[in-house]
Amino acid sequence: MSTQVLEDAEASVVPAVEYGRTIERSLAHRSAISEVFVTDVRTVRPMAVTAGIHLPLTHLYYSDHQEQPRLHDSLLLLEAGRQAAIAGSHTNAGVPVGTMAIVHGFRFSLRNLDALRIGGEAGEPRIDTDFYGKTARHNGRYRKGRLEQRIHMGDVHVGDHSMDVLFLKGDENEILRHSQRGTPAPLSSDLTEVPGALTRVDPARVGRANPLNVVVAGPEFTEGAVTAVVAPRLDNPALFDHAYDHLPAMTLVEGARQLALLAVGAATGSSAPGYACGYEGSFHRFAELDAPLTATARHTPEGDGRHGVRVAFRQDEQEIAELTVTVVDAAHLNGS
Repeated sequence: MSTQVLEDAEASVVPAVEYGRTIERSLAHRSAISEVFVTDVRTVRPMAVTAGIHLPLTHLYYSDHQEQPRLHDSLLLLEAGRQAAIAGSHTNAGVPVGTMAIVHGFRFSLRNLDALRIGGEAGEPRIDTDFYGKTARHNGRYRKGRLEQRIHMGDVHVGDHSMDVLFLKGDENEILRHSQRGTPAPLSSDLTEVPGALTRVDPARVGRANPLNVVVAGPEFTEGAVTAVVAPRLDNPALFDHAYDHLPAMTLVEGARQLALLAVGAATGSSAPGYACGYEGSFHRFAELDAPLTATARHTPEGDGRHGVRVAFRQDEQEIAELTVTVVDAAHLNGS
C-alpha cells in the first residue's frame, strides 16, 4: 500500500494502515464490537496519528436513511472521527485509558460528497488527527485539549473535524455531575423511557425507516421554527452502547439533525429528505435523563440548495447546548 502525505506545513509521510479488523473496543470507549469503526491507529509524529476506518453498509442505525443517492452517514464519519481521536489520545498523546473526554464544542463539515456514495469506489477511508494541549505542571496530566482531523476516502479529502474537550478521571466526573444536579443521576440502563417520549414522529418525516432511530417527539411548528421533545429510545444500541447517566452528545447531534430535516421540510414543502453535511455546536451542561429536554430549530436558507438550521436545546429553563446543522437538498446531491 502506498503512503500518503498530510496536508500540512510539515508534509509528514502517513504510514500505511491496516483494515483487516477493528481495534480493541476499550480504546474506542465502546462496549459492543459492532460499534467500533477504527481498524488501525499509527503514529505519524508526536501528537499526530492516522487511523483506518471501517464504514459498515448494513448497520441498524447508520444505514437507516432514505435520501437518494445513498451516501455514507455523516454521523458515522463523525463517530469514526471521535473514536480515532480517543484511541489516538491513548496510544499517542499520553491520555490514560479510563479518562473521560467531555466535549465542549466541535465543528464538522463534509465536501466532495460524490466520494461518499455507498457502492462507489472512492478508496479506503482514513482519518488523520493532530492533538493540541498542555499538561499540568504538578502531575503531567492533560486537563484540556483540542484535536483537528482530516477525513479521506482514498485520495479524496471529504471532510474536516475539530473538537475541544475536557479530560476528567472518574471521580472528577462524579464530583462535576453532583455539583450540577445536587442528587445522584439515574442510569439509562435503569430507565425504560425518557420524559415526553410517547408521541415520536413518523420515521419518514426525519428520513428514517426504523422507528427505533427516531429521537424527536411532539413537534410544534411556527413560522420559521419547529420545537420538539428530544426523546431517544434507550434501547437503541448505537446511541446507548453502554449505560450513561446523561444523554450523550452524539444523541443531541442526532436530535439536531432530525429537527433540521423537519424544519427544512416545513420551509420548502419537500417530503424528500435532505442530507446533513455539516454540524457546529457547543455544550454548556449535561443533558439529564430524568427531565424533559426540548429543542427549537430555526431555518435559514443559504442558497444553491443548502440550508442552515440553528437548534437550541433547553432543560429546566436553561439552554444547555446549541448546534447549527447544514442540510443539502436531495435534488442537489448529484455533483456536490
